[in-house]
Amino acid sequence: MDNFQNGMILLAVALISSLFFTLFIRKILKEADISDNPIVSEHRHKAGTPTMGGLGILMAALLVSTIYINNQYLTVTCFLMMIAGLVGLLDDLIGLKVKEVQKVVKNISSAPVEIGQLTLKVGEEARAATEKARKDLEKLLKEKKLQIIAEVPIKSEVKESEKILAQFIIALFLVAAGTITTLGGFYLGLLAIPVIVVGIIGAINAVNLIDGMDGLAAGIMTIASASCAIFLNLNGDYNSSVPFIVLTGLSLGFLAFNRYPASIFMGDTGSFALGGGYAAAVMLTDTVYFGVLALAIPIVSVIVSLLHRSHIIKLPVEPLHHTLHYKGLSEKKIVILYWGLTFVICALGIYFYQFLPK
Repeated sequence: MDNFQNGMILLAVALISSLFFTLFIRKILKEADISDNPIVSEHRHKAGTPTMGGLGILMAALLVSTIYINNQYLTVTCFLMMIAGLVGLLDDLIGLKVKEVQKVVKNISSAPVEIGQLTLKVGEEARAATEKARKDLEKLLKEKKLQIIAEVPIKSEVKESEKILAQFIIALFLVAAGTITTLGGFYLGLLAIPVIVVGIIGAINAVNLIDGMDGLAAGIMTIASASCAIFLNLNGDYNSSVPFIVLTGLSLGFLAFNRYPASIFMGDTGSFALGGGYAAAVMLTDTVYFGVLALAIPIVSVIVSLLHRSHIIKLPVEPLHHTLHYKGLSEKKIVILYWGLTFVICALGIYFYQFLPK
């Protein structure tokens, strides 16, 4: 049996496993009433959708890695997915506790109204989320420019510093495996430790940040992983492509239920697992240049958010895809735009790496 047939069988096993376990987990989460309550005003209609669906991805990854136990790249990748997914699961469980209740307001005046960092158009709604917005709200209510139309429970969250520490610990498992000694053709030695840490933390946060719309993260991970698998196979390295083939199947299987309108969300359980697994696969197979390129859209989103948090630029809503939604672009169009850009970037990357004269 040739590599193409082997790859198709592996993809089918990962896809079917992901479909089955995601369906199974969705049923359990529905019965247990473990659901999401989006804080973004435009997404309030999604309240009640099961979350922590990444558990289905983890179960499928465990099954596939058990079947294909002879591939070291896949074994280590799936191990990292399990560790990262468990950390994400803890974050999701903490998020089930309500920290505070925020008011949702509507502009009922005849002109735009400024509240916090937002400027609400006539008839537009938003949450009074920041301290400044809550102070502005008192005045605007007295002036009868705004009306409180709802109250939204805000989930408890782990501090950013604690999340980074947890992701640092995840990276240490990959460091301890001792399988990454070179990247990009360079021998790393002890430098492998900070490189691995940055890679794991960066990828987890990139995928986690992009996971804010139906099918957005799962679709991008499907395209990026498939592109890495194609890239490696074109280089004649089927063995290294195995973890990416599996990541493609896992992401695509979940996407079947997560596409618009989503019937399940992956939560931090899924985004941590996919981000950590992808980073591990990229570094294990030394596909760092193309791997980073394939994840360009989530990486750019992180950079934009960091610039916003550093007050270098100002976004009305963070992250960038929510700003685009706030500006009037529909969720479906944003997701298609991000998928399309990822596909074009990956296709150009494969073309320039493979088909131009060396």
